[in-house]
Amino acid sequence: MDAIVNRLNDQDNRPTEAEAEEAVRTLLRWVGDDITREGLLDTPKRVVKAYKELFSGYDQDAEEELGRTFEEVAGYDDIVLVKDIPFFSHCEHHMVPIIGKAHVAYLPDGKVLGLSKIARVIEIYGRRLQIQETMTAQVAHSIDDALHPRGVAVMIEAEHMCMAMRGIKKQGSTTITTTFTGAFKTDPHEQVRFMTLIRG
Repeated sequence: MDAIVNRLNDQDNRPTEAEAEEAVRTLLRWVGDDITREGLLDTPKRVVKAYKELFSGYDQDAEEELGRTFEEVAGYDDIVLVKDIPFFSHCEHHMVPIIGKAHVAYLPDGKVLGLSKIARVIEIYGRRLQIQETMTAQVAHSIDDALHPRGVAVMIEAEHMCMAMRGIKKQGSTTITTTFTGAFKTDPHEQVRFMTLIRG
């Protein structure tokens, strides 16, 4: 999946930075501002630089990030949970922020991931245009594919600025999505343990 995204976004298919800056100037004119005023002179350059960081997930491969695992775990086979991982993403429908936290757990089957790798996967998928449901599934399936654990559980809780800033304008509402694989999907007891550890 990531390889496809990276191919589609190959440098040869992208506009130049100058073209991206011109697109920002067009939007600034469209909203009714004066692009020659002092405060906006460097805005196109700043926006392009910010977008390069905010959408850097398109240049990163989650599968590659998850490639290194550790097998010296002294037989450990219980839940590994990293919770409250903060992230920022952008809604693919309105390109406004999604602000939230992710909780990721898995049941090892002989090998484990470095804990920072889980946070990196959240970062990679978060720094793309997203809908929360897709991101939740992407995180779970990338860990499942890379590690082949007995199960993966992912919960994402987020506030969507497309609901808070425009449209229905409901500030503070939270959307929760989950994806379960393996034992987390088939065994309700494992789901309860996951939820208890998060909420505890």
